[in-house]
Amino acid sequence: MRGSATDPTSAPRGRRTRKAAGGIAAAALLLPLLGAAPSQGVGRSAAGDLQGTFASAAAEYHVPQSVLLAVSYLQSRWDTHAGAPSVSGGYGPMHLTDAHTALAAAPHHSEGTEDARGDSARPARHPKVSVPDAAALPDRLETLPRAARLTGIPAAELRTDPAANVAGGAALLAAAQKELGRPLGSDPAEWYGAVARFSGADDTATAASYANDVYDVLRTGAKRTTDQGQTVTLAARPGLSADTGQLKRAGLGPADQDGTECPASVSCTWLPAPYEEFGDNDYGNHDLGNRPASQGIDYIVIHDTEGTWDGVLNLIQDPAYVSWNYTIRSTDGLIAQHVKAKDVAWHAGNWYVNAKSVGIEHEGFLASPDAWYTEAMYRSSARLVKYLAAEYGVPLDRQHILGHDNVPGPTTSSVPGMHTDPGPYWDWRHYFELLGHPFKRTAGKNGGLVTILPDYAKNQPVYTGCTTAGEPCPAHGSSEVRLYSDHDENSALVKDIGLGTAPTTGVNDLSSRVSTGQQYALADRWGDWTAIWYLGQQAWFRNPAGQPTAVNASGLVITPKAGRASVPVYGRAYPEKEAYPTGVPAQAVSPLSYTIPAGQEYVVGDELPGEYFYAVTFATDSHRVVVGKDLYYQIQYGHRVAYVRAADVDVRSSAG
Repeated sequence: MRGSATDPTSAPRGRRTRKAAGGIAAAALLLPLLGAAPSQGVGRSAAGDLQGTFASAAAEYHVPQSVLLAVSYLQSRWDTHAGAPSVSGGYGPMHLTDAHTALAAAPHHSEGTEDARGDSARPARHPKVSVPDAAALPDRLETLPRAARLTGIPAAELRTDPAANVAGGAALLAAAQKELGRPLGSDPAEWYGAVARFSGADDTATAASYANDVYDVLRTGAKRTTDQGQTVTLAARPGLSADTGQLKRAGLGPADQDGTECPASVSCTWLPAPYEEFGDNDYGNHDLGNRPASQGIDYIVIHDTEGTWDGVLNLIQDPAYVSWNYTIRSTDGLIAQHVKAKDVAWHAGNWYVNAKSVGIEHEGFLASPDAWYTEAMYRSSARLVKYLAAEYGVPLDRQHILGHDNVPGPTTSSVPGMHTDPGPYWDWRHYFELLGHPFKRTAGKNGGLVTILPDYAKNQPVYTGCTTAGEPCPAHGSSEVRLYSDHDENSALVKDIGLGTAPTTGVNDLSSRVSTGQQYALADRWGDWTAIWYLGQQAWFRNPAGQPTAVNASGLVITPKAGRASVPVYGRAYPEKEAYPTGVPAQAVSPLSYTIPAGQEYVVGDELPGEYFYAVTFATDSHRVVVGKDLYYQIQYGHRVAYVRAADVDVRSSAG
């Protein structure tokens, strides 16, 4: 998201906050204390066999084992995260929430000084942070204390012992089933209402979306090795149907979905960002547009909030703050839409990208590797992105589905302050599998390109600075691969001259990192090492055959035209001066501090004309879309994308 933060309940750099409209309660967490007797047979002894743990807890609380497994899969994919809490304060395989305990000590990071609007035609926008009251966390984030009361298991044990945690989840499901007047038993079709209540949602649409996902898991089945090295299996039941009518008796309210632009398969609520004038020719917190009729939507940008749900929803309602199109909640995947797709949100720090993109915030913290995202949020996000991509013709690849950390600085001076979320712990591999476009080998050994594709769980580069400058972050799976100046891990890290600082292993330092799904032109190979062209230089990474971090690919690349020693690189694709009509000041076509030397190649994402959206006034009658004749290519230049003028380069196919 934006800036630095000092409190986990707030997204960075808000000027002021108000009470969020339509606050989210949690009827499901206020159930009477019904359920099985306190657990006697489940404890640490069962923690070494997670599959057996689910069987024991299911038997003890008379919950179908398959339902317990499917709910846990949607919460955590059966991972334990070594007792560390999720972004919303959830613990263990069942994601039992204890937010007042967990979030009080949640770490944060500083992303720099980015102007989220990124439009050099008007003053930079740097709203200040305002911190909501941490004591105001909603009851939906406190399922773990209730599980402790139901089971008699101490809260500390529920947080750290997987077997106790699973028992707590089973007790909560059983209590919900009894509250709904449904019998305990082994038929998973009879547990739809209890699963919906387990979500913690207070509206029927969100609860139904969550329950539908659980039953999708039940039908398709799942098998994976957890973060503790245990294999857990849920057998598929493709013909399973659920009694969805139970939801009518669950006592939940309707959701305000009027006007939202979301697929039917998710729960989506409308919480508009204000378009409001507040004096001194200033207004907020987005611009009215006419997309995609006047200009295309080419990108979807993935962010993390650097704050918890309720604090972030306060900020988006502040006209003096900045904006984004959607926010997704971690606990159950609820989506809130704030800015219509036709309008331009201020989210990516680059006006050219803002004008052609949709921004999606995910409840999370970059520098907290164990503040893990739930499967519910990943799935909800993937459904939203698939819907938007189909609606607006956005290709499902890493040239168009960008992280905020892939958006280039629009000018040389802005490069050091650009943001770095969602960071190295966002699981791009799993995300694109959910999008239905998994990354894979697309060429033989002579393909000429590589797609970065490490095994997320096994790929654990050392990062520093998550909590204390220079100190190692907890070991954790990562989507990113480190780059060196030679085929030797003792060689220097690759330097990003645009940052003006020596490269480090800092969690926010993107100098020498590539990310899953990104593609680069092959420069060389040496044993277990692969070299690519990156930021105008040759960069090496370990890519052993036994545990590859990249696969061969083919595609289009650009290279400087013959006779050119180098060509400039741009952070935005603006039109030539002659394209601007009277009344619209021409914007500088200014290169960044980077170049592409002769002989180097970079992967092409798009060919596109120079374009500028002029929208510097509250009234829309002066807004203009300026399209030039000069063409550009979007390329994968470093960790971030960039642009080159078509007149400066040649394009060729790198096939294998």
